[in-house]
Amino acid sequence: MKIAVLKESASGETRVAATPETVKKIVGLGHSVTVQAGAGEAASAPDQQYKDAGAEISADGGIGAADLVVKVRRPTDAEIAAIKPGAGFAALLEPYGDRGVVEALAKAKIDALAMEFIPRISRAQSMDALSSQANLAGYRAVLEAANLYGRAFPMMMTAAGTVAAAKVFIMGVGVAGLQAIATARRLGAVVSATDVRPATKEQVASLGGKFVAVEDEEFKQAETAAGYAKAMSAEYQAKQAELVTAHIAKQDIVITTALIPGRPAPVLVTEAQAKSMRPGSVIIDLAVAQGGNCPLSKPDDLVEVNGVKIMGFTNLPARLAADSSSLYAKNLLALLPLLTDKESKAFAPAWDDEIIKGAMLSKGGVLIHPHFAPASAA
Repeated sequence: MKIAVLKESASGETRVAATPETVKKIVGLGHSVTVQAGAGEAASAPDQQYKDAGAEISADGGIGAADLVVKVRRPTDAEIAAIKPGAGFAALLEPYGDRGVVEALAKAKIDALAMEFIPRISRAQSMDALSSQANLAGYRAVLEAANLYGRAFPMMMTAAGTVAAAKVFIMGVGVAGLQAIATARRLGAVVSATDVRPATKEQVASLGGKFVAVEDEEFKQAETAAGYAKAMSAEYQAKQAELVTAHIAKQDIVITTALIPGRPAPVLVTEAQAKSMRPGSVIIDLAVAQGGNCPLSKPDDLVEVNGVKIMGFTNLPARLAADSSSLYAKNLLALLPLLTDKESKAFAPAWDDEIIKGAMLSKGGVLIHPHFAPASAA
């Protein structure tokens, strides 16, 4: 199989879909790899390292001859036009944000796979790009908050007096939230966190954080057997809002991480709650690309309201290009056996596998994913 690794074209995108380490392993499996010139430079992987790993370097990445094309982000119109019919394309496609790209890939008869749709099952953990990237986003969010915060994180006892530890509140205890808790704790902050799922209480405690929630009988029944949150009553939501409002007013840093695929981000910090924080406090909004968890946040722009700094980041993993690229490339490497015929090494997705079923958007010119397929096809 011929695999093309393309250079990212999105503004500010520094990651790359393959590293010299994964290229060497892919070549060892019997495939050929062509890397577009300069694709890895922003991730500290110059062309020579790819050559040394066994890849070819070309101006267009060998896109026209490739059986499988890989990127980090969605393709451009020109790239879609250059990919041959019947080839595969794998990337973080953000299909809910641009259905037109999904339809264009299908129309070009490209088998398109959305890496963010990899099912979150045990067997697919090594392929889970959402988790690998969210983990680094949570870490980086704390560093960005520390940079904006005008005070120290840990408590310091000096001859001149004591510096109080920063109070950090993490809202949303998923992969990014858990890493944010761990990172803030390592920096010496007093950390608290909240989530609507009761099971996260133990996870927060295991990392040294304090769990914040109205823990009544309704809360204890708020999780389905599949691990998803149930809709809460208006009465519970009012009680929880009152508790969180009082808690936010005492915090120095709030980091919000709540995202729902295909839907606007839920509001976690209202304008009034943000304004209740003391001057110099910081809010980091990781959901700003989908509307934001705080209505005051703006994509990749620092907003200051009543002395409170509010920053929304659309792509924190790109600020850790080498590590995020390494993890993403390994996600793709782990997925490769499900896209390859064992005997011929040709591009041949395992269409009956639940991982491929969950992530593949199109097949042979037809949209097949239930979220995007026409009603008749679905």
